[in-house]
Amino acid sequence: MTDSPTETVSHSESVQLIIPCRPEYVGVARLAILGIASRMPFSYDEVEDVRLAVGEACTHAVERAGSAAATIRIVSTINSHALKIEVSDDIPAGSIAVPSEESRLLEETGVDQQGLGALLMEILVDDVTVETTATGTHVVLTKYAPD
Repeated sequence: MTDSPTETVSHSESVQLIIPCRPEYVGVARLAILGIASRMPFSYDEVEDVRLAVGEACTHAVERAGSAAATIRIVSTINSHALKIEVSDDIPAGSIAVPSEESRLLEETGVDQQGLGALLMEILVDDVTVETTATGTHVVLTKYAPD
């Protein structure tokens, strides 16, 4: 294999990244995904869509964590057909942080910020699943390779 960014992967490969659940590390996740998504035959816009979707998933975890010590685990699996990204956190259900000023303003206007993030993720990638359990949230984002 060469290091050509447009070369597709014929078998599954995985990359794992674990970051602190803090705003300053969301950019690290976005940059890592940018490099991983660039290995697929995606257009520039599709790579940016994946990067933004992962950023939304991480930001959602950061907002729920508040000042609690938590981590975000990102596992990206790439093959010739799709890029699957799993974003998991260890924030227990029901431990929502104090809402930010922006969250409060959106709530006052009747806009659900988490709903907006989920909608954005659904627009940006092909498949989104979100599972919340007592031990954390698991988001799976899938972007299929063009035919």
